[in-house]
Amino acid sequence: MSNPADREGADETPLLLAAAKGLCPRCGAATLFATVVGFAPRCRACGLDYEQFNVGDGPAAFLTMIVGALVLLLALVVEFSFRPPLWLHVILWPVLTVICVTGSLRLAKGALLTLEYRNKAREGVLKESKGGSGPSGSGEG
Repeated sequence: MSNPADREGADETPLLLAAAKGLCPRCGAATLFATVVGFAPRCRACGLDYEQFNVGDGPAAFLTMIVGALVLLLALVVEFSFRPPLWLHVILWPVLTVICVTGSLRLAKGALLTLEYRNKAREGVLKESKGGSGPSGSGEG
């Protein structure tokens, strides 16, 4: 399944749709996630190694803060508009927060991995200059 025609078909899938469905960026099979937000070690269809990609924990921190702010705003609007009992707030908002963070985290991690694959992103390497030591090439230490 690793021929160029399969890869082109996977690249044609819109980014957010591919991320939401957990599609492999190479072959388009739904094999990206092993758990709700945890990547599988590799694609079961084409063998692409997902562990070579560095998505990191950046999306988790940002999404938690963004979703937290939106849920807080929504909770305040509901409180001042409808005055529901306290037990309803205790039940509703934590569940809604977990669902929103988990869903958006899956989407963000899938999108980042897909973008790394499509753009052939690799770890950056500093090149030594010919004129001296260090990246600046000034020769001074």
